[in-house]
Amino acid sequence: MSNFADYQNAFQTIRLERTESGILQVTLHTNGGPWMWDARAQADGKAGIPFQELGDATNQIARDPGNRVVIITGTGNQFSGPLANKNTMSRGDVKHWDIVQFIGANTMMDLLDIPGPVISCLNGPAYRHAEIAFIADIVLAADDALIQDSAHFPNRMVPGDGIAVLFPHLMGSNRGRYFHLTGQKLSAAELKDLGMVNEIMPRERLLPRAWELAEQLIQNNPHVLRYTRRLLTAPLKALLQQHLHYGFATEALCAVEESARPL
Repeated sequence: MSNFADYQNAFQTIRLERTESGILQVTLHTNGGPWMWDARAQADGKAGIPFQELGDATNQIARDPGNRVVIITGTGNQFSGPLANKNTMSRGDVKHWDIVQFIGANTMMDLLDIPGPVISCLNGPAYRHAEIAFIADIVLAADDALIQDSAHFPNRMVPGDGIAVLFPHLMGSNRGRYFHLTGQKLSAAELKDLGMVNEIMPRERLLPRAWELAEQLIQNNPHVLRYTRRLLTAPLKALLQQHLHYGFATEALCAVEESARPL
């Protein structure tokens, strides 16, 4: 098991705050501003800090039973960025993609292994890896929020890291495939119509509402919280376990081929 004191201040891009009652707020950020995704290979062979830290943090959070309810939010007016282009593509060799698939697959499963209910605040556009917000049990969105998978198919990448499993499951197979193949942007209102967002409100009301819901949830028996979360996430876990590694393999295969092309 993890101990909160051991990982609370361990991350540059993730701020962790927890109440004595066990409500954990996870704030994604880059230098105090909106969270900028990066999984590109570094000089030391590791993947980008935001990607690496998300994997490390979710591993610790999922193994700490003291996290009875978890709130995940971005920072400022954007949940995740930047909009992808050829310069943000995760180029690299087989060794790099071996690291990416290892961290990525474990991160997805660790997000689902968080031991209590998860509330996410989509505080603005999510241009990269919006699935992080939609693995939550309750999704709140700012009225100007939107999602787009800019990092994959429109950027010559296979959406193999779980996003192409999760979104067709949540929004319907045909809509999900259209979303990935066209680079479609879906607004908060459209996401609510699809049943993917539960509540829409002005950005400044997101966190207060998330905390209100968290305080409501945490009144329940700790075992009821834990086992309800486990029951509700079981179908998603089974789906990801079936497809995730195959998806990463196809993404890596095409990415290595693209890496041989000049920028």
